[in-house]
Amino acid sequence: MIQRGIATFSLDYGRCPRWLFERMVKLGRNILEIIIKEYSPEEFVKRIADPVWFQSLGTVLAFDWNSSGLTTILTAALKEAIRGKEKEFGIFICGGKGRTSRKTPDEIKNWADILSLPSYQVNNLVYNSRMSAKVDSCLVQDGFQIYHHSFFFTKKGNWSVVQQGMNTVNQTARRYHWYSENIKDLVCEPHSGIITQIKVPTLNLVAKESESNRKISTELVKGNFSSLLKDIEILRKHSDELSKTLSFRLGGRQFTFLSLENKEFCTHPVLEEDFSKNFYLKKILYKLCEEKPSNYEELLSKEGVGPKTIRALSLVSEVIYGAKPSYQDPARYSFAHGGKDRIPYPVDRKTYDSTIDFFTRIVSKMKLGYYEKNKIILRLVKR
Repeated sequence: MIQRGIATFSLDYGRCPRWLFERMVKLGRNILEIIIKEYSPEEFVKRIADPVWFQSLGTVLAFDWNSSGLTTILTAALKEAIRGKEKEFGIFICGGKGRTSRKTPDEIKNWADILSLPSYQVNNLVYNSRMSAKVDSCLVQDGFQIYHHSFFFTKKGNWSVVQQGMNTVNQTARRYHWYSENIKDLVCEPHSGIITQIKVPTLNLVAKESESNRKISTELVKGNFSSLLKDIEILRKHSDELSKTLSFRLGGRQFTFLSLENKEFCTHPVLEEDFSKNFYLKKILYKLCEEKPSNYEELLSKEGVGPKTIRALSLVSEVIYGAKPSYQDPARYSFAHGGKDRIPYPVDRKTYDSTIDFFTRIVSKMKLGYYEKNKIILRLVKR
């Protein structure tokens, strides 16, 4: 399976017909029963974290393959499919779209009470749900606003996250997948799987290449608040005055030199940042300097820390201390299995055949007529 990534689709403002949603719930329940019986709840949670597999499941259940609605409708259908059977299936789905996404922690806690889960496991599930949303909002600054968050977990503590953001400017949506077993570090390359149609300029602070930037950002808030404010003031002053290069002398010697010409940007982000209205930013930075988080993950987890705080620390780390972050979009591929014309890359036959083979075996065991089973397989192959 593909190991990292993000998925991008056109925004869909329509509504799913009731007949289609009911069909998706029915087929989804059938597929879930077979997967759990043949494999395990943990296997389902693992597979849902793979965007290729997730996309294929949506196709099997008859939803549009290239619509942003696939994410929201598919997760809602799966949540409805297991309603009343959660304990029997051993799978629990929390959250959803819009306001429902904000109920995720409470839903996790409610299931924890019913299942009598130990407090450390409950806290871990809630923390990972919250941090996955915060990472994709603050550390992957790609212009997509998170509006959907679904959290899948099992009694053993395995979990996956499927969340989606929208960009109203280019009318696209982007889906982010996480899987607990793949994650070694929540703030460094935490995603699993990828499908995307476009790439955009991105402040990518989860990239391995951004490690020094994350490290210096942490050191900045471990230090003196007044010194940090002086660094912010340097950025504010020069972002107003300069357009192509920045060169600073600190302590009587040249400290760093930065070219602001970037093929991926018309202007470097520091030139577009507004540091004038920064009362709230100062308040958060003061709080961080007082609390002195021990690492970058702890820094990010602090209440009040958002994209602007992270961006300010990243720009100080880059412009003044020379720790350049990655500006590469973490998206890697453009379609589920590549294109027959080798654009944007040749078909990944192994992944393609593996996905089709898995769903063919699952569909063959479903309680459906021959014609209906054949129709589902043909729809999957065509996509």
